[in-house]
Amino acid sequence: MNKTGVLTVVSGFSGSGKGTIMKELLKKYPEQYALSISATTRSPRPGEIDGREYFFRTDEQFEQLIAEDGLLEYARYCDHYYGTPKDYVKEQLAKGKDVILEIEIQGALKIKQKYPDTVLLFVTPPSFEALKDRLIGRGTETLEVICDRLCRACEESKGCEAYDYLIINDHLDDCVKQVHEILQNEHARMSRNDEFLNKFRVELEAYRKENNK
Repeated sequence: MNKTGVLTVVSGFSGSGKGTIMKELLKKYPEQYALSISATTRSPRPGEIDGREYFFRTDEQFEQLIAEDGLLEYARYCDHYYGTPKDYVKEQLAKGKDVILEIEIQGALKIKQKYPDTVLLFVTPPSFEALKDRLIGRGTETLEVICDRLCRACEESKGCEAYDYLIINDHLDDCVKQVHEILQNEHARMSRNDEFLNKFRVELEAYRKENNK
């Protein structure tokens, strides 16, 4: 079976809990997954550390990365750049780890266009009220910013049908289990196992010829 890692993109409305799901997934299965760290020009939230949650960069630094083709994808969201550094992703996939990118819809669709085997997961709370309550409950943003994020979610909801799987984040443990099962099943997809199948066919053909069949 295919031993190369599966490239996975996880997106979702701000406040959907996608980051929490990814942290729990890596906590439970540290040898199987690697979370790609994105670069961004937004300011760190309380408790966030450069190089852990994000690589925090200025607009000038980010635009230099763009010019050097150092990003797998990038997008602009709520007046800030977000992007995925290339080298780390490629290294982890080659090691057999499933690499998870937590990025916005714009970037996800760019990745899917470049790499069609990418698995796209979209995370949402069970209802609009739950989404609103989670954003308010974080206590990290003004009501104006929360309003902007909810309005943005309205637009995002019109593009999420391009994703492969919908993850409804009601109970965290159930979500983590669901995501893990989806990604492990992806390793068995026919399109990911051409090398194995071709080798098998060659051996079968050799046997047939030896036996004049």
